Amino acid sequence: MAYAKQWMTRQYAMSNPRHARLFRNGRNQAIRIPREMELPGEEVLVRKEGGRLIIEPIEREGLLPWLHSLAPLDQAFPDVDQGLTGLDDPDLADFSDQS
Repeated sequence: MAYAKQWMTRQYAMSNPRHARLFRNGRNQAIRIPREMELPGEEVLVRKEGGRLIIEPIEREGLLPWLHSLAPLDQAFPDVDQGLTGLDDPDLADFSDQS
């Protein structure tokens, strides 16, 4: 239900332009974005098309989609245990309560 409300609010915001205030932040010009038009994330892409300024959120992909995009390896992994001796089990009697 909350998702539907958020989606409807965003759809309303996209179809109804709002006035926003421009201000200076140091030497940069900044804009106050109305709450219902907030973008996800911490970074955006900004480009100018004619007299329009287009601001788009950067959608970061996670690690899994990138890993799935890699081609499978044709080589077998080497046996890293080859030539190693087995581990000795510790003698727990050596650690018994010695008062």
